Amino acid sequence: MSGLTEKPRGAVTVRDGGRLLVRVRLPLPASAQPRLLLQPRPKKGRAAEAGRSLVLEPAGRNEWQTVLESDAVLEEGRWDAYVVTGPDEERVPLLPGLRDLRGLMPGEGAVRDAPLAVRIPYATKDGRLAIRAWRRAAHAEAGRITVGSGAMTVSARLYGAGLGEGAEVSLVRRGRGSAVARGALAVEGGRDFSFTVDYADLLADGAGGAPAVWDVFVQPRAGAPRVRVARLLDDVADRKTVFVYPATTLGGVSVRPYYTLDNDLSVEVTPRRS
Repeated sequence: MSGLTEKPRGAVTVRDGGRLLVRVRLPLPASAQPRLLLQPRPKKGRAAEAGRSLVLEPAGRNEWQTVLESDAVLEEGRWDAYVVTGPDEERVPLLPGLRDLRGLMPGEGAVRDAPLAVRIPYATKDGRLAIRAWRRAAHAEAGRITVGSGAMTVSARLYGAGLGEGAEVSLVRRGRGSAVARGALAVEGGRDFSFTVDYADLLADGAGGAPAVWDVFVQPRAGAPRVRVARLLDDVADRKTVFVYPATTLGGVSVRPYYTLDNDLSVEVTPRRS
């Protein structure tokens, strides 16, 4: 067991290119050899995977630090932060300290050559430090979403792929026998584009009045793989309950855009109760 007299706390500063400087307050002798352990949170039904271990260097009295470089691969998911104070010692959860996320704004600093890699440090609901990571070969970054009486219009920017002939938006309904609703893109120069989703197109293929979720993709050109539309390039690790859009009632159902737990853009269609 660890002999720590107080729980370690970690402050994180986002630096150029998405590098993360982690400073840990840890009352240990200067001769100690602590390490920062980043452990991927196992997905439901899957076994735990090996974590990433980084050496913590002395940085002052009871202070230690390390840098997670921008080229250090963190696969997409949530990574919990721990401190291991020495060989054969148990891992100790790292409490969140100050998080300086200014390096993530306006977001372009996180964008390097493909694949896109984004890491956002955040505090979990149970008060621990963690990192939310995304890693995608191509990405469509959602911008402004305008909700009208029967449609929504989305502005976006494409990374890791180019817009070409046959580009379109695709909404794919989740579930068995998934339907696809397609629409045109308005290319606005370079990587920028916008599209409008007519909610009536999502109701025409209803599944017996059951609730439905439509995931939003962009197909950059005819025959190209679909690219998920999401909002990743800022400092919000969990967008679902922060960015809430109004619902529209059409033909007895409620339709609203929302961000998923992975910050991907989707549209929810729900029958209204009588």
